[in-house]
Amino acid sequence: MSLEELYEFLHWPMHPDDEGARKRFEKIVRVFSSLIEDRIIESKEEIAILDLAAGTGIAGVALAKVLGERGVKVELTAVDLREKDLHFVDRWIKAYEVKNAKANTVTADIRELHRYFEESHYDVAMLWGLTMPHFDPFETIKIFANVSYALKEDGIFLMEESDRVFNILYRVGYRDFLVETKTEEYTLISVHEGYNLKRGTFKRTYYKIPGFEKVSEDEHRLWDIAGILGIGSIFFKDFKLITKMEHEVFGVSDVLVFKNPRKNLPLNEFLEG
Repeated sequence: MSLEELYEFLHWPMHPDDEGARKRFEKIVRVFSSLIEDRIIESKEEIAILDLAAGTGIAGVALAKVLGERGVKVELTAVDLREKDLHFVDRWIKAYEVKNAKANTVTADIRELHRYFEESHYDVAMLWGLTMPHFDPFETIKIFANVSYALKEDGIFLMEESDRVFNILYRVGYRDFLVETKTEEYTLISVHEGYNLKRGTFKRTYYKIPGFEKVSEDEHRLWDIAGILGIGSIFFKDFKLITKMEHEVFGVSDVLVFKNPRKNLPLNEFLEG
């Protein structure tokens, strides 16, 4: 089963007709508004946004809305492997009457951006929504190299993430059996199947009950914030962590900010490696 189908079973709030998703959209708007007010995101006449692993585009459209209300012309590009979800980007724009925004979608792997986009085109890139567990350290290096390639010299990369080493391994404890989602029709559980020592990933198999029907297999990396910041510092001159206690928007996790990509690096060695 594909990742797209697994996400459907997980029932994460992503669609504009979902009340939970709309509440999350409005919270993301608040965070981006504060980033602009604090000049972490610099306002310009025109800004090109690259929304990575965008899903339905909830975060990219939220930033486009904040910028559009300030008179900025926005070019939004939403990238995801799940083509079905990308169809909702325009619906988010219409639902919130986003001004001054032109959106397009690209079905692509964010580890291969250099194969789809020109170099140094975007002002802002974002990876929003706790996406990093899908990528091991080697893949993460490729993601940062590709983002650095796609951004302008003064570009900024925004990431919403959580420290899973602290929050899961320390505070809760890793669980061999976990209830992922529960609805009136079914319960989705995941079961530990092994650990990949080379990739640093945990393998879990997902089942739907009743019936114990196998849904999917996946591998996850339980990232810590420092590890992501450390890899990011190789590809960006400046980085900053804004904790959820600092931005004070309940429902949005920690925000990692990377600025000024190191264009003098031999990026091709990372991109093609």
